[in-house]
Amino acid sequence: MNPSTPRIRTARAEDAAAIADIYNHGILGRQATFETRLRSAADVGAGIAAAAEWPLLVAEAGDGQLLGWAGVSAYRPRECYAGIGDFSIYLAPAARGRGLGTVLLQALVDAARERGLWKLVSRIFPENAASRALCRRCGFREVGTYEKHGRLDGRWRDVVIVERLVPENLQTAAPAARSA
Repeated sequence: MNPSTPRIRTARAEDAAAIADIYNHGILGRQATFETRLRSAADVGAGIAAAAEWPLLVAEAGDGQLLGWAGVSAYRPRECYAGIGDFSIYLAPAARGRGLGTVLLQALVDAARERGLWKLVSRIFPENAASRALCRRCGFREVGTYEKHGRLDGRWRDVVIVERLVPENLQTAAPAARSA
């Protein structure tokens, strides 16, 4: 591996603080999530513990610094949705605009495929052009808009719904992942 090429790997417990820091940049930027409460390493720890069931990947620089993370969680608790994952991806500010998001999101799609998921979905603020372009590059399609989906800083916000099928898993009887 080229030392300047980030390594994509499964998140480990010791990554919790760096993942929280990257996520907190997204929270503070108000362009990627409705969340307003900053996260601690302890908050992130539960997601890392669940990574055996739901993929949680990190992009790591040659020096060990985390540049981004991407994860999947349960879409809905009903059994009929067990093969659908709700995904998130966040990059450190200094890592944006270099193609890392494409590598990380494609790795997440591959990890979802390996776990038997048949679809990934998410929601993106309409003005978040970078995230929308990233999703298009990775084979996601925009399927609609939820109007006034939530309030952020006292203002109603719409979100664009994106999805990507994992066709190899559409014929499986039961997904490897379970609903939450």
